[in-house]
Amino acid sequence: MNLRIGYGIDVHRLEKSLPLIIGGVKIESNIGAVGHSDADVLLHAICDAILGAANLRDIGYHFSDKDPIYKGIDSKILLEEVKNLIQKEGFFIVNIDCTIVLEKPKLSSKIPLMKSIISEILNIDENLVSLKATTHENVDSFGKSKAIKAYAVCLLNK
Repeated sequence: MNLRIGYGIDVHRLEKSLPLIIGGVKIESNIGAVGHSDADVLLHAICDAILGAANLRDIGYHFSDKDPIYKGIDSKILLEEVKNLIQKEGFFIVNIDCTIVLEKPKLSSKIPLMKSIISEILNIDENLVSLKATTHENVDSFGKSKAIKAYAVCLLNK
């Protein structure tokens, strides 16, 4: 057994009139995330957690925000590439646990769809993907809806 744990975190600023995509799902909102790609904070945190567990550096190393090829890219594609990278190293995902920090809109009704998308991309059972959403109780930039954050932990085995 060769268990490896990885941790990922991602933050994006929120602005009016931009799309809000979380976990591969477009969320109805008057604010969206700013980023070089589609700014999917959850998928970015998951990518970093998986890469970290496999000791393969981070998402920015593999998909630089200085590279125009990644401008506006769908983060589901990045997650697929990360899955391919760890599979080449002989790793498989044991489980993933994530938390999204967003004051509004509420995400509870979208979590099942996010889990379905993530598990399909990673080719793992949905019960191996845990997603939670919380607020910052109107405190700091996250609580004032100026930013969104996601945390992810991933356990790999070889």
